[in-house]
Amino acid sequence: MPTRPISKDTRLCMSLSARPGQFGTRFQNFLYEALDLDYIYKAFTTTDLPAAINGIRALGIRGCAISMPFKEACIPLLDELDPAAAAIGAVNTIVNDAGRLRGYNTDYIAIRRLLDRHQVPPSARFAIRGSGGMARAVVCALHDAGFRHGRVIARNRTAGQSLAQGYGLEWRAETADLAAELLINATPIGMTGGPEAATLAFEPARIATATIVLDVVAIPPETPLIRAARDLGKQVITGAEVIAIQALEQFVLYTGQHPTGEQVQQAIAYAGEAPVAQR
Repeated sequence: MPTRPISKDTRLCMSLSARPGQFGTRFQNFLYEALDLDYIYKAFTTTDLPAAINGIRALGIRGCAISMPFKEACIPLLDELDPAAAAIGAVNTIVNDAGRLRGYNTDYIAIRRLLDRHQVPPSARFAIRGSGGMARAVVCALHDAGFRHGRVIARNRTAGQSLAQGYGLEWRAETADLAAELLINATPIGMTGGPEAATLAFEPARIATATIVLDVVAIPPETPLIRAARDLGKQVITGAEVIAIQALEQFVLYTGQHPTGEQVQQAIAYAGEAPVAQR
C-alpha cells in the first residue's frame, strides 16, 4: 500500500494500551490512505497516564483509542463525556476538539450492533464474565437492547456487585451450576500472551447448555472459548467482529468521514494480517 508523505499539517491519532497491538494502527492508516486523508495513527503505551492525556491536549493530537487498563482511570482527566460513556463509566475513545477532550465508548456501539446483526433475542438469559470497562459497556448495551435476565460473574466482589446491582442483575464469584442461553466473556481470559491464554472462560458444561457465545477477546481470532463453542455447534460472536466495528466508529469520530463497505472490508483484511491488542 502506498504511503502518503507526512507534513507539518498531518494530523496525529493514537492509542494507549498496556499491551499495544497492530490492528488499530493498520486499520486506521489503511483507511486514511484509501480516503486520501492527511492523518497518521500510532500505538503507544505509558506508565504515566495523566502526562499522556495532557500530551493529547498540549500537542493537538486529534484522537486516542483507550484500552486496558486505562478505560476508567482516564475519565477524571477529560473535559466531558458522551452520554453513553458517562452511563457506562468507561471510555475507549478520546476526541480532541481545539484542546477540549471528550470521551466516548465505541465498544457499546459494537455490542449493540452485533446483538442486532446476530438476531440475539432480548428474552435470552445471559451470563457475563468480567466487571471492568469492557464488561460495563457490554452490560449497558444488553440493557439498552432490552435484555433483563442475567448474571455478572466476577472475581472482584465489589466491582461485580456494583455492576450487577446497577442493572438489576445477580452477581456470582464463580460459574459453577450456571445456566444461561447467552454466555459472554468480557475478561482477558483466553488472550494470547496472557497468564490464562489456554483457559476457558466458562466450563464445557456451561457452554454445552448455551445457545450463543460471545467473546470480546480478539487475539487469537479463535479463542479457547470460541473454539469450544464452535465444536459444540453453538452460534458465536467473536472479538474480531467487536474490534472491527468499534475501530470504524473511532475512525468516523476522528475524521468525520464514512468509508464505503468495501473499503472497510479491505481495511479489516489488511489489519487482520497482524496481531490485535486487547481493548
